[in-house]
Amino acid sequence: MGEVLSIEAPGEVRLVGEKLGAVPEGGFRVVTTYSGISAGTELTYVKGSNPYLAATWDPALGLFAEGTPSIGYPVRGIGYMQVGRVVETRTRAVREGALVAMAYGHRTGYVADPMNDRFVELPGDLDPMLGVFVAHMGPICANGLLHAATDLHGPGVADLGDGVRGRRVAVVGAGVVGLLTASFALSYGAAEVVVVDETPARLDIAEALGAGTLAFDEDPAIELKRRWRHAPSDRGADVVFQCRGRPRALALALKLLRPQGTVIDLAFYTDGADEVRLGEEFHHNGLSLRCAQIGRVPRGLAHVWDRERLSYETIALLRRRGELLREHLITDVVGFADAPQLLADLAARRRHTVQAVLRDHVEDERG
Repeated sequence: MGEVLSIEAPGEVRLVGEKLGAVPEGGFRVVTTYSGISAGTELTYVKGSNPYLAATWDPALGLFAEGTPSIGYPVRGIGYMQVGRVVETRTRAVREGALVAMAYGHRTGYVADPMNDRFVELPGDLDPMLGVFVAHMGPICANGLLHAATDLHGPGVADLGDGVRGRRVAVVGAGVVGLLTASFALSYGAAEVVVVDETPARLDIAEALGAGTLAFDEDPAIELKRRWRHAPSDRGADVVFQCRGRPRALALALKLLRPQGTVIDLAFYTDGADEVRLGEEFHHNGLSLRCAQIGRVPRGLAHVWDRERLSYETIALLRRRGELLREHLITDVVGFADAPQLLADLAARRRHTVQAVLRDHVEDERG
């Protein structure tokens, strides 16, 4: 018997029992060691604002439509940042005792289905807590860089840094996605990376990671366009990664760009977008907006840049910058028993984190 995080209704979160089945041939069973909370996506279920809760998603047409919601309460097993220790295996693909990164939701244990579950074995030289970024969150950010590279080079992308190397990069939003994306850009040789956010503590983290910073209230578009001059009437960021799910953040991202530049959008919006004025900078500067949603790499590149490669790019980043990321990005570590209160507090804005991680105390004693 294990436990799984359950959102019973908006604002109501608890742990409930969950029976684990037998390990199938070709499968394995893990005990969760760490489980990272994605505050942006997961809190939409706690708040009741996720679009799947109010409409039917038609995957064939790619449309939301009126009808029976695609997801209803209770919502169980959200979360995509898990690290588990293999305690039983019926496959040669993974050994007992290995640590693997997966995306199976906030559960204390899980039985992997060999036909459907993806996993990445973590190397022994990696801090296992950083493994929460390997299966999904890191690939989200790596996919943003891949979109920037494709925007510049088309299908001839050879390297994840092709869209940022030697370029001036702005990142709007200093949450986990923004800070990891900024770290990727710095790691791949961007000429300069500036992170824009409203929260001084998050800007401090961006500076500790090596980025420049500007606050929302410092007129960042004017500041960057005065600083980043390419030619007369050609000023601003070469590329902007928009990583905050607020319309005003997207509006600012468009303002930061040089003419004919591109915003790579990694954010998830659940509100309207009245502040995004498409008749202003978007129109007059001939800008582009590309959504880098993790379900899709740029068209025509899936055979080369699959999720596995994006995970291994994440491991490479964590090897290069893991000590900084562990020190500054992971701000809260709590036990599984505290998870319901933590999510409720985050949704109600009674508590603020950057990256919170749920921890198995038995694993702590082991290590």
